[in-house]
Amino acid sequence: MNNIILVRGAGDLASAVIHKLYMCGFKVVALEIEKPLAIRRQVTFCEAIYEGEVEIEGVSCKLCNSISQVKETLNINKVALYVDPKGESIKEINPKVVVDCILAKKNIGTSKDMADLTIGLGPGFCAGEDVDIVIETMRGHNLGRVIRKGKPKENTGIPGEINGVSKDRVVYSQASGIINTLCNIGDIVKKDQVLAYIEDNSGNKHKVLASIDGLLRGIIRDGSFVKSNLKILDIDPRLDQVKNASTISDKGRNIAGGVLEAILSSKILPKY
Repeated sequence: MNNIILVRGAGDLASAVIHKLYMCGFKVVALEIEKPLAIRRQVTFCEAIYEGEVEIEGVSCKLCNSISQVKETLNINKVALYVDPKGESIKEINPKVVVDCILAKKNIGTSKDMADLTIGLGPGFCAGEDVDIVIETMRGHNLGRVIRKGKPKENTGIPGEINGVSKDRVVYSQASGIINTLCNIGDIVKKDQVLAYIEDNSGNKHKVLASIDGLLRGIIRDGSFVKSNLKILDIDPRLDQVKNASTISDKGRNIAGGVLEAILSSKILPKY
């Protein structure tokens, strides 16, 4: 397996990176945890863990149960997804580049010795120390910027603004338990509408209410166990952009462009 790009994580921003690299001719392997809790599930390759195989904007990703299956999947020109939260398979896969897209706001195990080039997304990384390059993930003028020395902006804990709406467009769980969703991604919802229930260990059901009017851009998978204060849904205030729910975001494409720049400027090219 030569010239492989390995991406740690397969959430929505990671999937934007994966999609960009695949479309530019790279073979991509993604590593994930056993039970990812993605919100924007229509644009996350980690959904392949539950579905077996998913497609995002013309790019297919297949769940693999062994390294031999990873090789087979790459040979049929699909993105290979493998469950390996600790990155124990990285040495065997031997990628040319490792991109940490976990977005944990801290480095949870990526180091410069993992590949010829290592890239970290967002806060928690320092270019030139734990990784070679960092990509800025904060919305604003520097979104997607390639940082070759030093750190990106610190995490503010406040969601980026869309149409003047910031923290109110994201809803967090008020209790721990099993979530039962009542709406689908792409639905138009009204403020205070009940979108889901969370049933705790005592059998109590806690309502999950829409925080604003808008488009339900993402909601956690029905039947998932959620912890208290976990991000569980995302509402886009732009009612006229229903297709946004099933397409890669502007933020994702910007960050993916930064990753691509970092790779190509390091003289690492796809092999056609």
